[in-house]
Amino acid sequence: MAGPDSITTAQLSRRIGLPDAPIIIDVRDDEDYASDPRSVPTAIRRDYRSVADWAPSFAGKTTIVTCQRGLKLSQGVAAWLRQAGAGAESLEGGHEAWVADKGLLVRNEALPAGGQDGRTVWVTRARPKIDRIACPWLIRRFIDRDAVFLYVAQSEVPAVAERFGATPFDIDGVFWSHRGDACTFDVMLQEFGLSSEVLARLATIVRGADTNRLDLAPQAAGLLAASLGFSRMYRDDLQQLDATMSLYDSFYRWCRDAVAESHNWPNSGPRES
Repeated sequence: MAGPDSITTAQLSRRIGLPDAPIIIDVRDDEDYASDPRSVPTAIRRDYRSVADWAPSFAGKTTIVTCQRGLKLSQGVAAWLRQAGAGAESLEGGHEAWVADKGLLVRNEALPAGGQDGRTVWVTRARPKIDRIACPWLIRRFIDRDAVFLYVAQSEVPAVAERFGATPFDIDGVFWSHRGDACTFDVMLQEFGLSSEVLARLATIVRGADTNRLDLAPQAAGLLAASLGFSRMYRDDLQQLDATMSLYDSFYRWCRDAVAESHNWPNSGPRES
């Protein structure tokens, strides 16, 4: 059981990937980080030595702080964040406990360089349907919660990527795109090292909907239908992305928590006399 102002790895795992997930701050020192440059999904690195400078920017926000073993660095930073007005807990056992308990980890070396404000910037074709919504959902929920997405004319994607320092995805001839039978969502899971039964289940649904292989999962047809409907409801691609995030949130929760649940009517319970 977690102690005061701390959270266990099991408790944090249940909050990863959710729209209201806490901000995760990794304060491992350079030596510890170099020994394992993976991190808890969406974690941002901060230098514990300058916590007095950056703590006020988290006022009013919910945070989880992790260091190598969950001792002085994370507990000290969490305490400083609390006095600066943030909600802050430290991760019990830190990074070592997260790895030992097989928590989901992100390969940070695969992450494109961030812009001037640290956020990653991505660019793809306008009028998204499946992959160009699923990938932004994955990035914001598991990689970079503040990532920026640019939707432009297909012919302009390479030039916009070059001029604005953006990473192109889901177009021909770039790194982050389809490979064989795998769609871009599959590629991102592989490259970022996001290996979990839940995300693999979701990836099958996305792949089936995105590549017209609806036989891969019964839910693929539903995702396709909903995605095409959303694309016709919104002329603005960013409005469509914002609206459709909850669709992928619901599919993720089904993949995680509800695959064994069914529904029928009428209720088979006892009848009232």
